[in-house]
Amino acid sequence: MLNPIEINTRKLGYFVAVAEELHFSKAAERVHLAQQALSRQIKELENLVGAKLLERTTRKVTLTPAGEAFLAGARTALAALDEAASAARRAARGLAGTLRLGYVPGAALELTPLILAEFAERHPAVVVEMQEFPVHDSSAGLASGAADVAFVRLPKGIPNIETEVLFVDPVVAMVPNSHHLVGRGSVSAKDLVSDPITNGDTVDEAYRAFWCLEAARDESTKARLVPITSITEEAQVVAAGAAIAVTSAVVMNFMPLPGVRFLAINDWPGSAIALGWHRGERSPLVAQFLEVALSVRDRESELVHTMENRPTTA
Repeated sequence: MLNPIEINTRKLGYFVAVAEELHFSKAAERVHLAQQALSRQIKELENLVGAKLLERTTRKVTLTPAGEAFLAGARTALAALDEAASAARRAARGLAGTLRLGYVPGAALELTPLILAEFAERHPAVVVEMQEFPVHDSSAGLASGAADVAFVRLPKGIPNIETEVLFVDPVVAMVPNSHHLVGRGSVSAKDLVSDPITNGDTVDEAYRAFWCLEAARDESTKARLVPITSITEEAQVVAAGAAIAVTSAVVMNFMPLPGVRFLAINDWPGSAIALGWHRGERSPLVAQFLEVALSVRDRESELVHTMENRPTTA
């Protein structure tokens, strides 16, 4: 059986040139090779194939039936190799391939569709595979290797992940309608630490500490955690009076939440929404996605300002 490696692309190109010109002298000129050397290359190719591909006379060159069949395959092979090389070059520049995009609930909020649309327009040959990860995975699939790049919330304590902040999302306290703090314009973190508080059961201590108000606690107000697996479940737990929650202010806008109220926390920072990737592994595709995300963020400065200053009481 013929080893395909023995037939290199150069020999295929020489054969196609002769087959199309049906003239050794013209074909030799086309491929920049001496006529005698070209004739030798064709003879070697015929020996490798095990069939005569060309009929040669002093007056003309014609293809044999075997040559006709081989020509079709040679053209297909050369075209496929050319496309493979082009695809590799596009992938190396981040212009093609598959990008696995992880995200926490909410992703980059109102910027998400704008970033995705801009990226699709700039890089139509790239397939973006999106996957939402549960609230306990603060890395949105990066830590497990399930995502190449991800929309994440800060702070986080997962190592070996680099991030670029897109904007800062205000956070609020979600409390039941019957809570004794309802009616106040705003509260401090210390006002909230005596209540049980929801927790996404994350292994990321920095992430858990932020959402559970650890910096405002002391020995007498250690967190009593109520586990939840989703924002919907969190709202139900709070409405039932089983706990309070610290959550994104955007939650007030995108889902009906009967039985709960929202309070501004006047001494607690917002949560930064960032794009994250594996440290030291910023591939061309990841770099292209980051470039688009930052470009959209900068272009949509008015929208970002609105998002960073959205209402925090309801």
